[in-house]
Amino acid sequence: MIIYNRTEYKALSTRQYSKEKKRLQVELLKLEEWVIKNNKRVGIVLEGRDAAGKGATIKRFIENLIPKTMRVVELGVPTSAQNRMWFKTYDKLLPQKGEIVFFDRSWYTRGLIQPAMGYCTDRQYNYFMKNVNDWEKKHIDGGLLLIKFY
Repeated sequence: MIIYNRTEYKALSTRQYSKEKKRLQVELLKLEEWVIKNNKRVGIVLEGRDAAGKGATIKRFIENLIPKTMRVVELGVPTSAQNRMWFKTYDKLLPQKGEIVFFDRSWYTRGLIQPAMGYCTDRQYNYFMKNVNDWEKKHIDGGLLLIKFY
């Protein structure tokens, strides 16, 4: 039998929140500096339901970063060309050397949202599910550092 310890969480005061936010933003600036200096490619994916706070979270992440070395990608309803070439669409959006890209939702919408919304066919969905792991592995093996938040 497994017994889990009960942990109580206390909300941060405004002062504590500001102090912690500043500390974390300094760490993000260090990451950005490292990415630039070492020509790294960092993709940060935020996935979640509508109104889950993805956009607000990205806003907090990027508010002190250097705009020319980071981007935010958010695709709406896919065009017919994007729908036919789903992986190629994202190949073009992945970070370049020395860049951080934040994805407000990502390629995973093909498997998570599009089938329910009727934006892709069963064939397109099955193709995605069969190939997504290999596609990601190819990019990671090619130097992409991928961070995912769900």
